[in-house]
Amino acid sequence: MAGENTDSMPVTSEQPLLTVFRQLSGGAFPPVVESFDRGKTIFFPGDPAERVYFLLKGAVKLSRVYESGEEITVALLRENTVFGVLSLLTGNRSDRFYHSVAFTPVELLSVSIEQMEKSLKEEPELAMVMLRGLSSRILQTEMMIETLAHRDMESRLVSFLLILCRDFGIPSPDGVTVDLKLSHQAIAEAIGSTRVTVTRLLGDLRDRQMISILKKKITVHDPVALSNQFA
Repeated sequence: MAGENTDSMPVTSEQPLLTVFRQLSGGAFPPVVESFDRGKTIFFPGDPAERVYFLLKGAVKLSRVYESGEEITVALLRENTVFGVLSLLTGNRSDRFYHSVAFTPVELLSVSIEQMEKSLKEEPELAMVMLRGLSSRILQTEMMIETLAHRDMESRLVSFLLILCRDFGIPSPDGVTVDLKLSHQAIAEAIGSTRVTVTRLLGDLRDRQMISILKKKITVHDPVALSNQFA
């Protein structure tokens, strides 16, 4: 309805996260929409936690950076995902814990941390909406940890491809197509490998007709068979 003030509408647990974010981003806290090219940093570890993000388009990689310089991917976020909320969950205003990078070109909508804290106090249902949105992220983080636990790189790559099928897959006549244009370098960075190794392993899977690649989009012909072969 034209002229309707959505800022005053109560939050319900059935609402999509994007609707909730657009309701929160009003009044004294105007919405901020930002775009990032692939490989660009959204925030670094140690940056002040000033905003909460909603992923409108693309994919975002969250990783943990260790003193040795090693960087481990803990999640690959898809569209309609909330991130940057760790300080809210801990109950303390803290600095960023993860390195957040645009895995593909992305578009983000964000609200200030003050607005989110205010809304959580005023709208009890918002906590349930946020929890629902975070549940898949927690599951994927657990799956990424399992993936990186594989010592041989082929099993690690296969596990990552299965995560991509689950979170970014679109059924097609040939199997499940990952709806992301992925360079070999991007995959290598995600699984802690090298571009040369990833190129070789993807070539092996393609030769065995387990996958096909067209315009940087990977199709897994039979995810169940692929999973069973490398279980």
